[in-house]
Amino acid sequence: MKRAATLAFAMLTLASPAFAQDTPDSVVPGTGQFEMKVLADGFEGPWEITYGPDDFLWVTERVGGRITHVNPADGSKTTLIDIEEVSAPGGQDGLLGLALHPDLLKGTGNDFVFAAYTYVDKSRPQDEWVKDQSSPYAFLFTKIVRLTYDQASGTLKDPVDVIAGMPASNDHNSGRLKIGPDGKLYYTIGDGGKDQLGNWCIPIEAQRLPTADELGASDYIAYQGKSLRLNLDGSIPDDNPEIKGVKSHVFTYGHRNPQGIDFAPDGTLYSSEQGPKTDDEVNILEAGGNYGWPHITGFQDDMAYQYARWKDATTPCEQLEFSDITIDPSVPVEDESSWTEPFNPPLATMFTVPSDWDFTDPACAGIDFICWPTVAPSSIQTYMPESGGIPGWENSLITTTLKRGSLYLLPLSEDGRSLRGPIQRYFQSENRFRDVALSPDYKTIYVATDNGGLAGSMSGGTTTTMQNPGAILVFTYTGEGGTAAAATEPAAADTAAAAPDRPAGTLPVTFTAEQATRGQTAYNANCVSCHGQN
Repeated sequence: MKRAATLAFAMLTLASPAFAQDTPDSVVPGTGQFEMKVLADGFEGPWEITYGPDDFLWVTERVGGRITHVNPADGSKTTLIDIEEVSAPGGQDGLLGLALHPDLLKGTGNDFVFAAYTYVDKSRPQDEWVKDQSSPYAFLFTKIVRLTYDQASGTLKDPVDVIAGMPASNDHNSGRLKIGPDGKLYYTIGDGGKDQLGNWCIPIEAQRLPTADELGASDYIAYQGKSLRLNLDGSIPDDNPEIKGVKSHVFTYGHRNPQGIDFAPDGTLYSSEQGPKTDDEVNILEAGGNYGWPHITGFQDDMAYQYARWKDATTPCEQLEFSDITIDPSVPVEDESSWTEPFNPPLATMFTVPSDWDFTDPACAGIDFICWPTVAPSSIQTYMPESGGIPGWENSLITTTLKRGSLYLLPLSEDGRSLRGPIQRYFQSENRFRDVALSPDYKTIYVATDNGGLAGSMSGGTTTTMQNPGAILVFTYTGEGGTAAAATEPAAADTAAAAPDRPAGTLPVTFTAEQATRGQTAYNANCVSCHGQN
């Protein structure tokens, strides 16, 4: 039987505004009381979770290749469609974003659902950077399809390609999909994880823009590291920005891995983006904007980041050993301040550290990325109810995180373009939080969790044993509390656990040698196939 645990989380008084350039120790825990339970589990990689107009949750399963209908009253599940074309050979591909047409179930004949996924198409040219034709990534691409919802049968059917042949990779596919208040589709594509880890000899093309000839040939290779804006039929909107002489689907560029986008009621488009060792970003996406990657991450401050162009090394790149920490002298390196083109700085970072930050704690050897100040934001959700909701949460942003197994609340200024207080942390667990949805009254929060991977352990070190793998967790607001507290009952196997007493802004960097060894073993088992050997 699934059991609920009533949790209280502490939040310090908001005495002064926080800087947009936040550090890890600037985060505070929250005080809201929540009842926590597992609504449903057994999903194969739940990736997108959306609260629909039928008062059901619509969920994409990245690995399972299906869209699932979930009853929030009892957690019962129904498969709406199995998409056999979905190909998910690794950890960041498969069935990704989902968007419901705003007229769904309103009797207008627009009962459409849009979905994005990776698939194999050998009729298209092989990826120039994948030399082995037998690799599952040699002919892997991304498409967006339109499906029709048949309410009578409770199924999705009649798939129609909206756009196909977009780039895909073994890393940083992003994949978040939304329909804006302007009736256009918005989609994010990451940089493919280039210039790092297993892809360190492949150049980043987030600054590359499509040519007219490429568009004429439906060649979308330059869409890496971009956000896109499309008509619902896949065509290019007439009012899309013309960037350097070419109008395409590209809405913004210079992105690393923007896994979250969401619209505010006033039409502002917010985005969450995963950084390298530092500076995850929260951005406002504006037409034609350049967001700086890979020349800049976070603010243009020359703090803890340099752009290393491994492909351009004077020693052949393949002869070098990649390192996030020590850059070979033959590799060209650029400071952020050396880049002179205009760019859009972030609204906030998660998190910025000085250049003397120790990224090489011996206790973290082999699993350094878990110790880094980045949290891996995996989605973003505006929290802007017309009335009601959770006290103090109004006019805020919510991000879920993978490395920290938490939800972060970012309170916004009145104009929505800066923070009005410190970032707050909620629901710490040994999970990887993938996406979030809200109930109509804004008092229930639904969180989808990954089936596996690496996350920070609440006792220090790392863990590959997720508390709630492949599940939807429910956090229901019950009132305010005054101090941090543990769950009123121990966490069961099907119940998410409460946060420990460690301050929410601190990083779990206390490792024993045994923990470090286990972490390296876990990395080799779960991550090396996509990210390469550390």
